[in-house]
Amino acid sequence: MARKQSLNRSPKTHPFKRLFEYGHNYRDAIRQATVCSILNKLFDLAPPALIGLAVDVVVQKDTSLIAKFGIKDVFGQLVVITFLSFIIWGLESIFEYAYALLWRNLAQNIQHDLRLDAYSHIQELELAYFEERSTGGLMSILSDDINQLERFLDAGANDLIQVATTVVIIGGAFFILAPSVAWMAMLPIPFILWGSIAFQHRLAPRYADVREKVSLLNSRLSNNLSGITTIKSFVTEKYETNRIAEESEAYRQSNRKAIALSSAFVPLIRIIILIGFTATLLIGGMDAANGRLSVGTYSVLVFLTQRLLWPLTRLGETLDQYQRAMASTNRVMNLLDTPIAIHSGHVSLPVASVRGEVELQNVTFAYNGRNPVIKNLSLHIPAGKTIAIVGSTGSGKSTLVKLLLRLYEIQSGTITLDGIELRDLNFRDLRSCIGLVSQDVFLFHGTVAENIAYGSPDATEAEVIEAAKIAEAHDFIMQLPESYDTIVGERGQKLSGGQRQRIAIARAVLKNPPILILDEATSAVDNETEAAIQRSLERITANRTTIAIAHRLSTVRNADCIYVMEYGKLVEEGRHEQLLAERGIYASLWKVQTGIKSEIT
Repeated sequence: MARKQSLNRSPKTHPFKRLFEYGHNYRDAIRQATVCSILNKLFDLAPPALIGLAVDVVVQKDTSLIAKFGIKDVFGQLVVITFLSFIIWGLESIFEYAYALLWRNLAQNIQHDLRLDAYSHIQELELAYFEERSTGGLMSILSDDINQLERFLDAGANDLIQVATTVVIIGGAFFILAPSVAWMAMLPIPFILWGSIAFQHRLAPRYADVREKVSLLNSRLSNNLSGITTIKSFVTEKYETNRIAEESEAYRQSNRKAIALSSAFVPLIRIIILIGFTATLLIGGMDAANGRLSVGTYSVLVFLTQRLLWPLTRLGETLDQYQRAMASTNRVMNLLDTPIAIHSGHVSLPVASVRGEVELQNVTFAYNGRNPVIKNLSLHIPAGKTIAIVGSTGSGKSTLVKLLLRLYEIQSGTITLDGIELRDLNFRDLRSCIGLVSQDVFLFHGTVAENIAYGSPDATEAEVIEAAKIAEAHDFIMQLPESYDTIVGERGQKLSGGQRQRIAIARAVLKNPPILILDEATSAVDNETEAAIQRSLERITANRTTIAIAHRLSTVRNADCIYVMEYGKLVEEGRHEQLLAERGIYASLWKVQTGIKSEIT
């Protein structure tokens, strides 16, 4: 598979060169396909020569070219030409099959590798990258742009090679057979090539704009499909249709500008070709009539002129494909060239050896272009203990979770796990030892069992069921239409919020991590579901480091230590009773949530 290390080039490098460098592992296949394209074109250009030989036999009989090889009989000479025709047409067909097979498989292979490399690279990028880009735009690159490249490799590359072969072979034949006429047939070619290059340069920015517009359209469509419930509930179907219409119209107008230019290419080229063809027809005909050129040679020249010049009219279509492909190539390669801001460390920490002691020292963090969310924070989380982090919205609680998983990089300070800096730890080891149950549960389209076993591919059916029982999810799962084989739908939309939450807990139970992070795990469920989740959490938090990010203080009142955050700083710490006695921020939050006044007034 082609790998990304060959892509470290300036974005100003021509996209074709970048694509060629990317496909360096396929150079042998490219050579084979190129040879087959050339050989196919050689045999494709042979029939005009056979026609010339046949005319020569009919006109000159025993003085024809074939007669010089000892075959004087006209019938015998025509049999030889017939035999050669079978061979040539057969070889042309064989090489056409070969080049089609090679180019199309090459297109599939490069498309496959490019999509996988692009997707793998996206997975390695930090979360900040995704905050600035839409899912639809990235989907447009991974799907539409890479498919555009495939379409060019399927046919366009072969067309360019065969046009070049045609010019070289027929040009050489002209200068050998009739030097006096050759220049007339070849005269249009420089103008055609110059026109092609000029059109290419003018088309490039137009197709780049087309790719940008389709990306914006895909972004809007993806966003709307994800928010279809909101659209329906606010009765904004017409409004959203109008917005899609605007994006689609922009895409249509962008395409219209490109089409207006690319469509003018072929008619202009036909006029130039006509000049060369009629010159050969007229002057070559006069030379044949005056005996300076044999009738057979003249026949060959007329046919070859057509074979040389008319295929050039397809150059416009091929260049159209080429420019679309290069615009797409630029977008894909620019994605692959996006630098990875957060790199994995090299220290290995097997999950079995993790104690779970976490310490933050003077940590400061700010999202891109914003004020610090965490300010000079120091926090100690003992191994095997349950600690809670509470605070008002925007105080930085959930940001801590992202920092512990190294989804973002801190600006200053250190975070250690069992005394080892997170920056030094291997990503896989770090994240394997942490189980996250988030308030925003994401379930993949698949079965309940597949979602519980996600991240634990070797889990047995019995282990999946046991994890579900611990998470108090087994009972409701058994009531589903196909129990554990029930399809949950995209993002788990067929399940309730509480059901999704319990499946997420079961997933964490099955992973069995030494560190468990509960990020508002019960914030969006009813009281009955919360009670069920709390019972399951009491079982799974035993003998492991647990960090509970909570808005509902009732869910963390039994924690070994509660940390209170405000504006990115640690302002209080202690057990539930201690914090109430201090009559500070925690006590105020407790008062708001419970309505209990006597304890703190």
